[in-house]
Amino acid sequence: MIICKTVSDYTGWRFQKGGRIGVVPTMGYLHEGHLSLVRQIRPACDHVVATIFVNPTQFNQAEDFERYPRNEERDCELLEAEGVSAVFIPGVDEVYPEGAASWVTVEGVTENMEGKYRPGHFQGVTTVVTKLFHIIQPQVAIFGEKDFQQLRVIEEMTRSLFFPISILRGHLVREDDGIAMSSRNVRLSPAERESARAIPRALQAAHALWLKGESSARVLRAEIRERLGDEGIRTEYVSVIDEETVQPVKQVGWGARVCLAAWVGGVRLIDTMRFRQGEEWDGSVSHNRVLF
Repeated sequence: MIICKTVSDYTGWRFQKGGRIGVVPTMGYLHEGHLSLVRQIRPACDHVVATIFVNPTQFNQAEDFERYPRNEERDCELLEAEGVSAVFIPGVDEVYPEGAASWVTVEGVTENMEGKYRPGHFQGVTTVVTKLFHIIQPQVAIFGEKDFQQLRVIEEMTRSLFFPISILRGHLVREDDGIAMSSRNVRLSPAERESARAIPRALQAAHALWLKGESSARVLRAEIRERLGDEGIRTEYVSVIDEETVQPVKQVGWGARVCLAAWVGGVRLIDTMRFRQGEEWDGSVSHNRVLF
């Protein structure tokens, strides 16, 4: 596995390689969720390339950017064990050289949820992903469903800007206790970790209500908020959306999705669940089982 720190390092390697490139963009501090993306994309390409870049332009607070966990050495060991061919780990100055003043903006699917509560966030995401697409030159890329709105934003950007890239949807992977895997989970104290378990339980309670015939998005959102509030978790938003438009719905049919952001102590966590028939959760969780 080759580690590239500059654009010229990567393009030199890419020039020598034939075949299809698949890219797994990450911000590092990798967990099983990231590694599952590597495994999912591998059959679709000849070479898997991972990127590790903590993108400053998508953080709303400088403190959050500075506190984002990093461990490049460990990340590279994990990626090499998964058979990744190359890792692109640029510095901020490499991605945003002095005087850079170009931005990529996607409208519509960015308006609510993360777009509402994190102004400028998606402009940072779409700009850096555009840069990475131009640098890596992949034929296929994968993004996880846990960040569902981000996934839809990237899909729309890729379609509307005519990128010749297929976007794969990576499955959401959960910890043994049901919490969605996230690099931010390491910042939870033991007590906060225990409280955070209420998030997947609240989602499942809403799904159970839906399976029993409750179709009001307002009622289902209230169920989630109440259960999280009972655990002292502050919800930033709970939204039931149409997966295609990412707009809120009033009545929940098959394939609608709930997305939420909540604060557990000082840690902001997001989660999501798709409403679907015939898939009642039995309460068990494993690293290898895809849930929601």
